[in-house]
Formats: sequence, C-alpha cells, structure tokens
Amino acid sequence: MPRALVVEDSPEFMMICRHLLEKEGFEVVPAGDGQEAVTQAQKQRPEIAILDLGLPDFDGIEVCRQIRQFTDAYIIMVTGRTDELDKVVGLSVGADDYVTKPFSPRELAARIQAMRRRPRATAQARREAVREYGELRIDLEVREVARAGTVIELTKIEFDLLDLLSSAPRRTFTRPQLLEHVWGDNFFGDDHIIDVHVGNLRRKLGESASSPRHIRTLRGVGYRFEP
Repeated sequence: MPRALVVEDSPEFMMICRHLLEKEGFEVVPAGDGQEAVTQAQKQRPEIAILDLGLPDFDGIEVCRQIRQFTDAYIIMVTGRTDELDKVVGLSVGADDYVTKPFSPRELAARIQAMRRRPRATAQARREAVREYGELRIDLEVREVARAGTVIELTKIEFDLLDLLSSAPRRTFTRPQLLEHVWGDNFFGDDHIIDVHVGNLRRKLGESASSPRHIRTLRGVGYRFEP
C-alpha cells in the first residue's frame, strides 16, 4: 500500500486528510510538527506528502527543503495565507503543487490523482546517460548536475526541466509542452509555475534571463536549450 505523509498540527484537518487519503488507497503517516515530518519521511519513504505551511516548530518551507534532499515524493503545500510570495518560495524549495485553505476535499483528491499520473523522470526514455555542454555536465542515471566540476543541487522539478530542455538542444518547447512533460497533462493551476522554476534553475546554473547561457526565453512561446 502506498504511503502518504500528512504534516499538520490541526486534528480537524488531519482527520479530513486521513479520510480522503485512505479512500484513495493510501496508508497515512501522520506528523504533528516539522521535526517529526522529516523523521517520518526518512523512515517511511512516502509517495506523497501533504505539508501545512504553518507548523509549531519550523515552518513547512523548511520541512519541504529538508525532505527534498533525500526523496522525490510528490509534495503538496497547504497554506491558509494568500500571499503569492509564500507559494513562490514553497515551489522554489521543491513543492510540486499548493492549495490554499479553505479548499474542498474533491479538489485535493483531484490534485493527488493528477500528480500520480505524472510520469517519473527515471521512467522516461533517454538516449544518453550523460550529457555534456561545455562546463555543464548532466548525469541522468544519478540525476546529478555539475558546472565546472561543482555539483549543483536541483529540485526534482528543476532537474526534470533541464532534462527535457537539454534532450533536444535548440528545440523550442512551448509552455503547454513543458507543463505536459514535467507536470503532467492533468496539471491544475497557472502556468506561471514554469517561470518560477526556470528562474530558480537559471540562478543555480549561474545565469539570468537578461544574460542567458543555456536557457533562452522565446517570448510568448516558451524556452529552448542552447548547448
């Protein structure tokens, strides 16, 4: 039975999530604070994590950052805040999606089902195990990226974006194509999420939108990789 980690200090919300996830066929692993969440994620290796932003010890963003260092579990960030900055930061540290309280159980179930239909990057066909473009080295087997010999820490989404773009140098990928290949064709949300992750990827690669080296923007169309 697949496991789902629910990180929430509210008994009422924990009960709602437990009922929903058990109905979806998950074994629910509860955690009431950030430290317990990290411990349980390491021990139980969940497929999905439902992570509340507001926790009693350290916040959900820090929990997400720590969990993402050792697992590629799908992470849905849950927040009662409406500030877009919280959502952007959550996505930048590795969350796959977010929902804002209050939301319907049906919406959360739809998001979970959509994420589970997304293909894992490790299951996608690749012609080469390693790609090298100047100082940039992309190792697909171990999902590792290095620049001038220095390993760059990427989130799962950032690596998947770089994997797709670098798989066909100079080919322009449209925004719908990026959403379909990286997030899945049942993605719910604004395609602004692409810009957030591409911006973070560029920063980690040592470039920017105004001074791109590998990732170029085609305004009104999408992005392409320059070798």
